[in-house]
Amino acid sequence: MRIIAGAHKGRTLKAPTWAGLRPTSDKLRETLFNILAPRVPGARVLDVYAGTGAVALEALSRGADLAVCIEQDRRARALIEENRARAGEQARCMIVAGDARRALASPIPGGPFDIVFLDPPYDAEGLDEVVKAGAAQRAEGGVLVLEHASRRSPPAIDGTAPSRTVRAGDSALSFYP
Repeated sequence: MRIIAGAHKGRTLKAPTWAGLRPTSDKLRETLFNILAPRVPGARVLDVYAGTGAVALEALSRGADLAVCIEQDRRARALIEENRARAGEQARCMIVAGDARRALASPIPGGPFDIVFLDPPYDAEGLDEVVKAGAAQRAEGGVLVLEHASRRSPPAIDGTAPSRTVRAGDSALSFYP
């Protein structure tokens, strides 16, 4: 796993050594940031179910001002700590410990966010609620991106379907304006 572009291009990130954490692949992250490219410079980014912190750190590498990672698993939070240190981004990459649903229920420090990225477990229950709560963290004109299993239809937010869905193998990215 590595940072693909920007100030930290090529920097390797530590991957999990345990089962149950599915980091966003380099290829899918590249697709994500190719689509989001005009929105990233100066953005405030929220990475929910952050895992390794790779999405947040990629955003910072490409010019985002701030990234906040929400992660419940203590091992994953330690991994994010290590990866943000590898990238020298301790000041601009914050970590919020806790359950995503609870964290999203109130304003997150550093928000509202220009980019909200949700990467829940592909078999997660209550996806509609999480997406709606994530959407509430967006700034005016912000975008929410949901990574999900390509076999699963993305939920609507208050009756609004995603404006775009990009599929790559078993994964898909759905974009909500």
